[in-house]
Amino acid sequence: MTNRENFLRALRRDNPKWVPFDITLCPFHEENLRKKLGAHASGAAASNVTAAGSVDSKVHFGVPFRYVEPLPTKENIDYSKYYNNLPVNARPLSWNPDWGVYSIPGSVAHFEEMLHPMAAFSAVSEIEEYPFPDYDQSYRWESLGLTVRALHTNDLASVAFMQMTIFEIAWYLRGMDNFLIDMVEDRDFAETLLDKITGIRLGMAEKYAAAGVDVLMLGDDVSTQLAMMMSPPLWRDLLKGRMANIIQKAKETKPDILIFYHGDGDLQAIIPDLIEIGVDILNPVQPECMEAVALKKQYGDKLSFWGTIGTQTTMPFGTPGDVKSLVKRMIVNVGKGGGLVLSPTHTIEPDVPWENIEAFVSAVKEHGVY
Repeated sequence: MTNRENFLRALRRDNPKWVPFDITLCPFHEENLRKKLGAHASGAAASNVTAAGSVDSKVHFGVPFRYVEPLPTKENIDYSKYYNNLPVNARPLSWNPDWGVYSIPGSVAHFEEMLHPMAAFSAVSEIEEYPFPDYDQSYRWESLGLTVRALHTNDLASVAFMQMTIFEIAWYLRGMDNFLIDMVEDRDFAETLLDKITGIRLGMAEKYAAAGVDVLMLGDDVSTQLAMMMSPPLWRDLLKGRMANIIQKAKETKPDILIFYHGDGDLQAIIPDLIEIGVDILNPVQPECMEAVALKKQYGDKLSFWGTIGTQTTMPFGTPGDVKSLVKRMIVNVGKGGGLVLSPTHTIEPDVPWENIEAFVSAVKEHGVY
C-alpha cells in the first residue's frame, strides 16, 4: 500500500496499515530543525533542505501530504486607506494576505496583532465597494491541476487549505467584537458580508475540487474551550447553511473529495450538524476540552479525527515518556480500523521541547503499524 493510499484509507475509516501523522512547526522550530540538519547537510538530510537553505519539515518528518494553493495575485491594491492612523510597522497579515487584513508584530515570537479594514464601516454599500480578493480569476488556478497530479505521482496526497472559511474571515475584516454585534444587531450588514465571503469560497471550492485535490480543509473557530462563542441556533441560522453550500459545491464537482473541518475549542454542540452537512474529518479535537476516545465511540462510524495531542498540555509540559504514552493511547483507542491522523492540535510553538517533538514522531512510527 502506498503512502497516499494509506492516508486516504485512514481518513475513510477503511483499515489502513499504519496511522498517518502530521506536524507543523513554528518559525522558531523550523530554524531549530535547519540548524540540526545543517545548511550544508549531506546524504539523506540534504534532501530536506531547499536550494534557498530552508528546511521542508514535512519532507523531513515524512508527512504523507502537501498543501496546494492558487498562484499569488497580480493585483497591487493599497488597503491602507481603509485604516485610520495605520502604524508604520503594519504589514499584510503574513498567513492570509489576500483580504487586505493588516497586522503589526506581536510581543512574542512570530505572533501578530491583527488590524481590521472594515472596523469603521457603517453601511452595506461600503462592503459592496471593498476590493475583495480575485480568486475568481483563471490565472490564479492555471497550474493547480498540474501541481496536484505531480504530488500524486510522487505518492503524496494533496490538501487544499481553506480554513478561516466564512466567520473568521468576516471578523478578520470587521473585528471580532464588531462582527459578533453585527450578527445580532445588524443582520443585513452581517449577512451581506457573509454572502460576499461565501460566494468567493464557493468558487474556490469548485476550483480546488476540479483540480483533483484529495482533502479540502475548511473551518471556523466558533467555540471557546468552555462552550460555543455564539449560541448553536445563531450558528445554524447564519453559518451552517453557508458552509453546507460550500461543501455541496466541492462534492458535486468531485464526489470523493474529503471535507476536513477545523474548529478549536469545545464544539460538541454542533458535531451532529457538521456530520449532516458533509464533514468527513474533525480537527483538532482539543484534549483540553474534548475527549477523543469518547468522540470515537460516539461518532467513529461517521467521522474521522485529525489531531488529539494537546499543545497546551502534553507537548509543552509533558516528558518524552508522557508524549509517547499519549500517542500509543490514541493509536489504540482512536485509530482502530482507521479514522485517525495523529497530530498535535496546533502549531508546535517555542515552548515545546525538541525532545518532545522527536518523541511524538518516533512513537507514531513505533506504535502506529497494524
